[in-house]
Amino acid sequence: MYGKVISACLHGVEGKLVEVEVDLSNGLPQMNIVGLPDSAVKESMERVRAAIKNCGYTFPLQRITVNLAPADVRKEGAAFDLAIALGILSTSGQLVLEQLQDTLILGELALDGSVRPVPGVLSMMANAKEKGIQRVIVPRHNAEEAALIAGMSVSSLAHISELQQDKLLVNNINISHYLLNSDKKKESIHAYSEDYSDVCGQLHVKRALMICAAGMHNIMLLGPPGTGKTMLVKRLPTILPDMTEQESLDVTKIYSASGKFSDRSSLISKRPFRMPHHTISAAGLVGGGTIPKPGEISLAHRGVLFLDELPEFSRAVLEVLRQPLEDRHVTIGRARAVYSFPAQFIMAASMNPCPCGYFGAETTSHPCTCSPLKIEHYRSKISGPLLDRIDLQVEVPRIDYGQILEAQPQLSSIEMKEQVDRVRHIQLERYQNCGIMFNGELSGKLLKIHCKLQTDAEMLLRKSFEILGLSVRAYDRVLKIARTIADIEESVHIESQHVAEALQYRSLDKKTHSRAY
Repeated sequence: MYGKVISACLHGVEGKLVEVEVDLSNGLPQMNIVGLPDSAVKESMERVRAAIKNCGYTFPLQRITVNLAPADVRKEGAAFDLAIALGILSTSGQLVLEQLQDTLILGELALDGSVRPVPGVLSMMANAKEKGIQRVIVPRHNAEEAALIAGMSVSSLAHISELQQDKLLVNNINISHYLLNSDKKKESIHAYSEDYSDVCGQLHVKRALMICAAGMHNIMLLGPPGTGKTMLVKRLPTILPDMTEQESLDVTKIYSASGKFSDRSSLISKRPFRMPHHTISAAGLVGGGTIPKPGEISLAHRGVLFLDELPEFSRAVLEVLRQPLEDRHVTIGRARAVYSFPAQFIMAASMNPCPCGYFGAETTSHPCTCSPLKIEHYRSKISGPLLDRIDLQVEVPRIDYGQILEAQPQLSSIEMKEQVDRVRHIQLERYQNCGIMFNGELSGKLLKIHCKLQTDAEMLLRKSFEILGLSVRAYDRVLKIARTIADIEESVHIESQHVAEALQYRSLDKKTHSRAY
């Protein structure tokens, strides 16, 4: 006897449909699962056997072969348990599942027949919808998450015993249904407890952060301890532009696949803000493992990755950021498969000017105790290629006592976000047919088309390129910053003052040049 149901697995952060084929034949009673299953899938044999018996059904005393197709794709996790159990019950004639042939079935089984939640439901359902499947059975705890995919009928199941009541068909039982209306709107952005009005002074740093948020540019703050570098970056999410529906779905799929999706009632609407400790490994940052999982850079997709005290990170860890910062995704190869994770994020970093922190900002009580060689070694932890990929390099000076006592109102997050949203609207109109949304994504032909310079601006940039010894990559990033500054000023063309301001945000390039002479 042969039966087949449909389930799915995760491949990276994307879902992949899997056909669960069940064959019952005469022979010694045993159960085999084939199709590249991992340990969790192989162990499902015992979970399925106990769950079927404890729910009043009969586990067939025959030779049972379960094939997970396609056979060349590695399967992992416990999401196949429910599909295997329903396949066995259907094939043995204990349940009539003819009307569920085109239904996606996901769920882990407990020994008593309870259906437990599984990660990655959102990604697996999105793939199933692309393949034309319109109905899904999921664990009760995954029902709200599953309902976030519009246009699919979702049935939730808390226990296998709910499948049949008085010999009724599955589709006639009282199972909760959740449908997402196509016009359902995302929840509003939660109010932030932090605000840029908390920061005294530092207006030039706030402007740099506003440029960073408006064009999605990378930024690094450089300054002595206690000047507010961490405080300033932590408030960056308060001025970031709102996510689109597609961006929210992409971020939610990553968190669902990672098992970090806590509020299943709505899509994630706040841009992620990730702040890993400097002891993190390369695999923890970009993703990895025997079967790779998303790292911090993927969890920061469409949001901010904040590396506080940048030189304290291992140089080997920092160097793995170079490719994702350019390509906006990370590819991890293994013997059996290659996994690709999205990684389009703002890299925000902070660092002190030297190991003791007071070089260039010495006071009577805090003199710099570092030798030039020690300072050079400290800064050399950040390689030139990585530094080239940081668009804005901004110095954060010490605050005078008078500035702390200033009574005048400080620039708030609301005021800054208003300007960011205005620039966002300009960029959406400009790039509506280009496949990008922000100035920070410009490259190649698009950079030449949308970043044309006025004659005086081009002369200024040419002279600066030669004097500062900028790389071609740094040249492109200065252009993108100048484009964002022009948008903030609502200027169609990039003028010389926009280029001049963009060059001011290359602090470390200027310091490198001054040391060379």
